[in-house]
Amino acid sequence: MKFHSFEILAYVDTALGPLCLRRRETLSEPHELVTEITLNHEFLMSSLNTDSERALARVALEQIDGGDLRVLVGGLGLGYTAHAALACDRVGRVDVVEYLPPVIEWLQQGLVPLADALNSERRLHIIEGDVYARLLAEPESPYDAILIDVDHSPEEHLADGNASFYSPAGISSAARHLRPGGILALWSYTDHAPTLDAMRNELIEVGAHPVTYYNRHVHKEFTDWIYTGRRPH
Repeated sequence: MKFHSFEILAYVDTALGPLCLRRRETLSEPHELVTEITLNHEFLMSSLNTDSERALARVALEQIDGGDLRVLVGGLGLGYTAHAALACDRVGRVDVVEYLPPVIEWLQQGLVPLADALNSERRLHIIEGDVYARLLAEPESPYDAILIDVDHSPEEHLADGNASFYSPAGISSAARHLRPGGILALWSYTDHAPTLDAMRNELIEVGAHPVTYYNRHVHKEFTDWIYTGRRPH
C-alpha cells in the first residue's frame, strides 16, 4: 500500500478558531505537493486552484490606465492575489492587510509556496489588521484598486461583523478610499445579486466576472466570482 505525504506545518488557535497550515501530495497526481489552509477545521484555501485569486487582481487592473498604481489587498492568504498584482509592471505599491498574525508569519518564515518571490518584493507592504475597519476609517492616500478576498462569500463570513461591508453603506465607505476612476473588486465563491445591487448604489460599470476552473481533487468544474465597480470621476 502506498502512503501519500501529509505534513502539518503549523497549527495555532486564533480569535476566529483553530488555524492550520498543511502540505500534502495530491491523490490523483502523486509527488505534486499542495499547500492548504484550514480555519475552524474547514477548508479555506489551496495552492492547487488559484485561478480566481489571481483573477481578482488581473480583472481589476485591466480596467485601470496609468502607472505607479497603488493597490490595497484585503486578505493575504497564500499570497496569490498580491503576487498577481505585483506581476503588473504598472503597479508601484501593494499594501496587504491581514487579520491573522500567523498567516503573515508563515510567509515570513518561508512556509508558503510564494514566500521567496513575495519576501524579496520591495513594492509589497504587509500590515496586520482588519481591512474592513481600515475601510471604515477616514481615507489617507487613495488607492487605484482595492481587492477584497476575506470571506467565502457575501453571505458566508469568517467573522460575524463582516456582513456590514457588503451593504450599500459598507461599499460607500470603501469607495472613499479609491481615487476617482479607481476599481473595487470583491471575491466570492457564489454569485450574489444583492452585493451587485449594493455596489451599483455607489459605483459605476459594475459587473460580475465568472472564473471557472477544473478541480482535480473531485474531477469537477467550479465557478468563483469577481465583482467589480468603478468609483465615478
